[in-house]
Amino acid sequence: MSRIDAIIRHPVFIGHMEKNEAAEQGRIFCRHDMGHLLDVARIAMLLNLEEGLGLTKELLYGAALLHDIGRHEQYESGTPHEEAGAQIAPAILADCGYDEKETCVITEAIRMHRNKAIAECADLKGVLYRADKLSRPCFCCKAESTCNWKEEKKNKHLRL
Repeated sequence: MSRIDAIIRHPVFIGHMEKNEAAEQGRIFCRHDMGHLLDVARIAMLLNLEEGLGLTKELLYGAALLHDIGRHEQYESGTPHEEAGAQIAPAILADCGYDEKETCVITEAIRMHRNKAIAECADLKGVLYRADKLSRPCFCCKAESTCNWKEEKKNKHLRL
């Protein structure tokens, strides 16, 4: 998984992660840190296996690691973070050895990861959407009562 290691060591990735951390310093729930990114990646791997989709680890981890890379831009300028991330990710992916086709697939998954219309798609977009939503343990969150997520979006049960 040398391409995955290259992403987490990439200076642009690190810089955006630091900006995300600074922007969320006072945030008490649903932080967009490395823990969240790895949770999404691991859940995506499980969904991929359970659903027999045959997606590669490097596609799944690449998309998961980069899907919230532009979160700080949403706080700073109001740019939706999925759009910011889709603009940031291609250069990182190219530097880390992803080809043009892989970059397009990952970038599209990042761009669509908040679009409920792709929730059931049997591809990287759908898996990333589902994994991102499943990664949030609302059922045990101490800040759940102050969360701005709609009740129907909250994860109130473990999915087995």
